[in-house]
This record gives sequence, structure tokens and C-alpha cells, in this order.
Amino acid sequence: MDGRDLELGELLAAAESAPPGESIGVIAHDLRKRFGADCVSFLFVDLMEERLVRLTAPAEGEMEDAAGPIGLQGSIYDTVLRTQRQHVEPDGQGGRRVISPVSNRGDCIGVLEVTLRYADDTVLGQINDAAHALAYIIVTDRRFTDLYHAGRRTTRTSLAAEIQHQLLPSSSCCEAPQFTLAAGLVPADDIGGDTYDYTLDRDTLHLSITDAMGHDTDSALLATLVTAALRGARRTGCDALQQAHHAHEALLSHSRGLATGQLLCIRLETGTCELVNAGHPWPLRLRDGAAEAEEVQLAVNLPFGVAAPTSYQLQELQLHPGDRLVLLTDGMQERGAAAVDLASILVDTRAWHPREVVRSLTKAVLDACRGNLNDDATVLVLDWHGTKELTP
Repeated sequence: MDGRDLELGELLAAAESAPPGESIGVIAHDLRKRFGADCVSFLFVDLMEERLVRLTAPAEGEMEDAAGPIGLQGSIYDTVLRTQRQHVEPDGQGGRRVISPVSNRGDCIGVLEVTLRYADDTVLGQINDAAHALAYIIVTDRRFTDLYHAGRRTTRTSLAAEIQHQLLPSSSCCEAPQFTLAAGLVPADDIGGDTYDYTLDRDTLHLSITDAMGHDTDSALLATLVTAALRGARRTGCDALQQAHHAHEALLSHSRGLATGQLLCIRLETGTCELVNAGHPWPLRLRDGAAEAEEVQLAVNLPFGVAAPTSYQLQELQLHPGDRLVLLTDGMQERGAAAVDLASILVDTRAWHPREVVRSLTKAVLDACRGNLNDDATVLVLDWHGTKELTP
């Protein structure tokens, strides 16, 4: 174990000993002690990914910074989050301003901003290490405090929006050796019942995207029923077909309405995907080297909850290394959003990280609808890397 390992170990131990809402204070104390840092703050991204909220850790005797949210688009913070690279510049007072990404498995939580008098490569590397440690600390601590959840709400959140947000995974992005995925949901003015979900088992990646009928709390409660049924089935080892039947029966049993959905189970070793399409829009696929994105023309079964003899078909799709698969809801295609050429955007952004592709797609739809969506717009982008053969 080298000195840096020891310092990180001490940092994590100190964070665990502190109250869960004081993580940034632990990091700030460590950076002041080791490098004489002047100012330390953590800026985290709001729910709409449009602003940053600053959480400061003032030194003893200093006043806490009460500045409001900071616009993200076009800022240096946006550049750091997009590139996932540390930024260093003069602070205007003879020192250095260092901004490092705070990320966990591809999930951009925010940035760590530090000003200090001197920073060589070793110091910059250790600030990056501290930012990475902070990501793990926040992921742990937000289970025990509303500090980070409340801070991300820069605008009023309706009851339906709160329910919808709680149905989503805690991270909108995930990176693994076999794949990279990212998702985004832009809620309608009157919540439209969209959800997405994913989880990773030892040998299988599970994905789902659903769209519950209706608006506001009615659709949010319907989405809750669908999501709970799918997760409950998934967690008992059910495949996509069995999950579909559980969701269908849950809606029939409670007479809550209808929901469309697309459920995928992808084998990590082979890239073989078993899926069910319950009345949902076809995915788009950009195959490595292709000049245009294509619709994956699946058989379409009835939505969940239709009070009629219903059977679901388990279909198979083979993913190839280099494939980009895009799942979406009809809010990405209907009314004003229909003016957006999603396939062209996918081609233009083929070299981008899925996280940035999601931002580009949702922004295009939001712009086309002039900021007022009649239905939720949800997209999930999966890049399939495949597995590398082991060499003897």
C-alpha cells in the first residue's frame, strides 16, 4: 500500500465517522490539511440537468456562500462533466482553480472545485482521487440524508413528479466492461407516466422502458404499479416473458389502466437479448460502421392491462460489439417531437458517450416543442462493447 492508498483510506474512514450531510466538509478539511486549499466546494447537477447547486465547506470563521444555482450549459463545469477531465486555470489571485469531475461508474454527480496556492501534477492527481472518493461517499450518504435530493430540486416539484422520480434508478448512467448505458426523462407539463429501469446481475443486464396511460398522479400511480410488478418479478429470477405477465396481471388485478413497455434481458457473455414488446415504439439501432440508424422491427404485443385474451411473445435480438441500441417512448416521436430527425442525430453523435447522446436527443425534442411537452419524452441509449476473449 502506497501513501496515496493510506490517505484515501483515512479519508473514507473520516467520512464514515462524520454525519452523512457533512461529506464535503470532510473532503475540504483533508485538502486544507494536505495542500493548504483556500476554498473547497462541491457543485451537483439538478434534476433537469440544467443547473448546478453549490455546496460549500467554509473554513472556521468564514461565512457560507449563499449563491444561487449556476447555469450549466456552456460553462466550464459543463465542459468538465462532458469530457470527464480535470480543468486547471489561474484563480486571479496568484493561485490555481482546480475543477475535477465527481463521477461513479459513468454517473456524473457533479464537480469538486478547489482553489489553492500551488498545484503540481502530484497535487492535481490527489485532488482527482479526492473527487473520486467523494463520489463514492455521496452515493453512500444520500441513503441517509435528503440534503442531496432536496438540493437538486431547483424548481417546484409536483406530487406526480416526485413519485415518478422515485421510480427511476438512482443513477441515469452505468459503465461496465461489456456495455455503457445512459437514460434521460423529460417530464411533460402534466406528468405522462414514463419510467425506465435497469439492473445488472452476474450474467445478465436487465432493461425496461414503460409508458403508463394518463397524466398527473393517475399515471404516476399506474407507473408505480407497473414498476413494482416488474422489479418484484425480476428479483425472483423471472425472465422478460414472466416479467411481462406479472406486470399485465398487476394492472388487471387493480383495474388501474394500461401501460406500454419494452423489457430486455441481455446475456453479458454472448450479447444475446431476449425481449418483450408490449405495444411500445420500436427501438433504433446504429450498427458499427452503418451510415444510418435503423428501426428494429419487432413483433408488437398488446399493452399491459388490456382486459382481453393476451399472450406475450419472447423475441430474440443479437447484439454485436459496436452496436448502439436506443429505446424510447412515444413522447420522443409524437406531436411537436415528430419534427425531430432522431435517426440523423444518432448518426451525427455516433462517436459521443451515451450520456451526451441522451442530452442531445432530449434537448432536440424539448426545443422542437418549445419547452412545453404534451407527453413525457424518455430515451435510453445502450452501447454494446461485448466481451474480450481471454488469451492464455
